[in-house]
Amino acid sequence: MAFLSNRSRRPRLAPELDDVELGKLLKRLISTTRSSAFGTTDICVAQLARFLEESPEDFDRRTHRLSVLAGFLSESHLPAAWVTRDPRNPDALLLQAWSELERGRTAGALADASSVWKKCLLVTELDPRDPGPWLVMLGVARMERYPNSDVFAIWNEILTRDRWHREAYLSMLAYLSPDEAGSTAQMVEFIDSVRIRMPANAPCAAVELTADVMRYHGIVGRGGTEALLARNHWDSPQTAAYLERAAATWCQPAFFSHAATLADLNLLAYAMTVANKRREAAPLFDAISGKVTAWPWRTQGDPLAAFESARSRTR
Repeated sequence: MAFLSNRSRRPRLAPELDDVELGKLLKRLISTTRSSAFGTTDICVAQLARFLEESPEDFDRRTHRLSVLAGFLSESHLPAAWVTRDPRNPDALLLQAWSELERGRTAGALADASSVWKKCLLVTELDPRDPGPWLVMLGVARMERYPNSDVFAIWNEILTRDRWHREAYLSMLAYLSPDEAGSTAQMVEFIDSVRIRMPANAPCAAVELTADVMRYHGIVGRGGTEALLARNHWDSPQTAAYLERAAATWCQPAFFSHAATLADLNLLAYAMTVANKRREAAPLFDAISGKVTAWPWRTQGDPLAAFESARSRTR
């Protein structure tokens, strides 16, 4: 049994995280497309439609599933084929718009931003409650360098539908970073403004840690003496206290219930590792159980090798 347990914990990239049904769908889509059988497209579209139709009334879980599927299908014809078959299906329209956004991110530019925007607007009419189309529009606004006021207006539309929407907070953090339209000071101001109101177990609770990791990467990226002393970033009283609280609570059963919990545990395990808090990180690696996210581990090279190296150092 120990052998089987070790095999089950072998690290693997798991974009579905703990969503077993999503993982099964991804495997079915891969199997069906590889079969080259007649009617493959119809079969795959039917699988997608049934899966999203049966998804729970949970915008957090729905966002996770759509984001994973959009990335998985960004180079596939399936989202467009589904819209062709059912042009007013909000799931089909949102998946196609999201897939086009993911393809644009990979390419560095959107092929047709107006088309993506129009699909999202139609989804907002068909399902006004869903924050999903607004999240995609936020991505479009960032890529197309919309005015700051427009970006914040879109973000507020998301929050009126889902107050602690994880991806919305992470998207705004990226927008306010020095890599996009902001600065380190604006990132800090944003985190300070949300920290005082945000519940400790909110789906977006990792936004503060994400900002710390981004700032740490910025220090390392500058090279020289700063990079050599980058680990000191984690020694400030506020940051050290935050890591201690997170390590004590995040992997407790039922503390978090959002769909991307495992992604946040990966982030915390990484932060604890680079902060040289290896002993405290051991329970996190146990909770992750080998389900690895590409970011932030890929910043150290191959994400699976980096994860396994960090995990082995906690033993």
